[in-house]
Amino acid sequence: MTRHYCVACRYPLNSCLCGSIQPIYPSTRLVVLQHPSEVEHKKNSVRVLSLAVPETQIYVGEDEHDFSELRNDLTKHDQPIYLVYPSDNSVSVEAQDISPNCVLLLLDGTWRKAFKMLQLNPWLNEYPAVHLTEGYESRYKIRKSSRSDSLSTLEACAYMLSALDPLLNVAPVITAFDAMVEMRIKAMPPEIQVRYREFSE
Repeated sequence: MTRHYCVACRYPLNSCLCGSIQPIYPSTRLVVLQHPSEVEHKKNSVRVLSLAVPETQIYVGEDEHDFSELRNDLTKHDQPIYLVYPSDNSVSVEAQDISPNCVLLLLDGTWRKAFKMLQLNPWLNEYPAVHLTEGYESRYKIRKSSRSDSLSTLEACAYMLSALDPLLNVAPVITAFDAMVEMRIKAMPPEIQVRYREFSE
């Protein structure tokens, strides 16, 4: 049986997210380096991010050759560029005086794959690394992570945008994300749905 998709959000018509999408246009430029394995992943959050923040740029690849176009593009911008990645050398974005008129680079993949991407792209170390302070709880209950402090790429973007510009309303981004999560749960068998309902209580 042929499945029909919404031409706007590209989700199946019976799971259309358009009613939950209210785009925002921050002054911060979001650039996502997406691991190839995430592109077709049904639970990937970047797909929703691109709807909630339409100006988000997505580059798919793994090593530096895959991102040659991005590297060239970044040299043409005068905005400061930051890598969003927690490490011993990264600083808290909340504790820094960073203008929202900047570029944020984010790695989209599991922790293991994101780390590998970082190793394969030493040019990323040219940019100062920033991270969010602890205390953010993920709403990504449908996807497991090896770290308790893990956030989806969409959540990291939303909280980063809010930290950089407290006057920016990022609630529409989270609303769209919650709608996607709920849509995925509803598509599960009833006995599986119960587990996630209990998880969220």
